[in-house]
Amino acid sequence: MKLLTKEEEQAHYNATLKGGFIGLAGGLVIGVGGLYYGSKRSHVLRSLTLPMKAFLTSSSATFVGIIGADHYSREFERQRNPLNREFFEREEARIAAERSNKTFTERSLDWARHERYKIVFGSWIGSMAAAFAIVNRNKHLTGQQKIVQARVYAQFLTLGVLVASAAFEIADRRKAEEEAGTQFEIVKYIDPADPEHKRVLEKRVERGVSAGADKDDRAVGDLWKDMVEAEEARLKARDQEDHKEEAAQE
Repeated sequence: MKLLTKEEEQAHYNATLKGGFIGLAGGLVIGVGGLYYGSKRSHVLRSLTLPMKAFLTSSSATFVGIIGADHYSREFERQRNPLNREFFEREEARIAAERSNKTFTERSLDWARHERYKIVFGSWIGSMAAAFAIVNRNKHLTGQQKIVQARVYAQFLTLGVLVASAAFEIADRRKAEEEAGTQFEIVKYIDPADPEHKRVLEKRVERGVSAGADKDDRAVGDLWKDMVEAEEARLKARDQEDHKEEAAQE
């Protein structure tokens, strides 16, 4: 992780805001379109009050907006630091290699674990639609009664999904704690490209317990190599600027 300057903070804010607005627009289109076409097919949706319709539309827009903002924020953090980008690329290659050796069931569980929050929201929407379809068959209930019953059914189904999501969260946290204690460590160092030597950089390196201390030495050696190369590049650029100034004065 790299400490942000004011300019980088503003750029990160703008990127997050952009992703949020794009998500809001997309979610609003999805919500309005779904409500429009659903109202043509379902009497229950047509009988909804204006505040309820506004709530359904704004819920879809808010959900997609949050996803968009989070995606753009993560992408900004990933692209601004070459060390982080290199680390994520290696992680993606490692994950892809591990996924190719897993069964379909294991890949499905991994996907559900990674996308659990989207599944929770999607299950709520799906259970609401299914509950509406089931309750709508009862001709003796009014529109408001059908809505209440459908919401109760949807909450019951969503509760089960939330329990499963909590189980995934606990398992992931335990796994992350075990891996953090045995496989990786965070190394902090001063950014050699910072002329004031105030910016602190962090790099996640493999501890390599099973391979012995040699792997640690190689990881730290690579880190120092990157620092030396960055310092040499900075000194070279400064020398070129000095030569240009001397030539201009002559």
